[in-house]
Amino acid sequence: MNYLAHIYLSGTDEEVIIGNFIADGIKGNKYQKFPIGIQKGILLHREIDTFTDAHSIVRQSTKRLHENYGHYSGIIVDILYDHFLAKNWSIYSSIPLNEFVNNFYQLLHNNFDILPIRIQKMIPFMIADNWLLSYATVPGIGKILYQMNYRTKNKSKMNFAVLELEEHYEAFEAEFTIFFKELNKFSTYKLKQICDTFI
Repeated sequence: MNYLAHIYLSGTDEEVIIGNFIADGIKGNKYQKFPIGIQKGILLHREIDTFTDAHSIVRQSTKRLHENYGHYSGIIVDILYDHFLAKNWSIYSSIPLNEFVNNFYQLLHNNFDILPIRIQKMIPFMIADNWLLSYATVPGIGKILYQMNYRTKNKSKMNFAVLELEEHYEAFEAEFTIFFKELNKFSTYKLKQICDTFI
């Protein structure tokens, strides 16, 4: 899953949210240098990624893209799934997406010093282009995919994946809807399990 889903699945604990958000850049047991709450978020992120990568529905979505995008297909699906979460946000949260996103950006500002340098450097761009809110529209996703392709020095051709999104829109959305219901339940259970290990 991509940024918006990881943030959403973290619940309301601010340290868990931060940990889940920064986890991709924290390797091995380096997570142990962070406060307990952030450690929980990092561990939750890893559980979510493992569950997602192994899920048959996600693999079905990925397979649709594999011929054109190879090993980048999984990254693309993560981004597309964030689109459907943002687009259908009111189904999953009573807090408007704009308010949720702004609260998250404020959380990053309030905890800036504890964030890894890579994340610190990324935040100004993330906020300036309002990545999380832009996920809600197809043009917004197109821009994100364009930026991702640029980061791969045009090797991934991910910018063209918006065409597959438009062509198979209903199929991707149906797959996301079924999968995310399962992921939501899994994350709630796994977070409780992780928290219990720190007692």
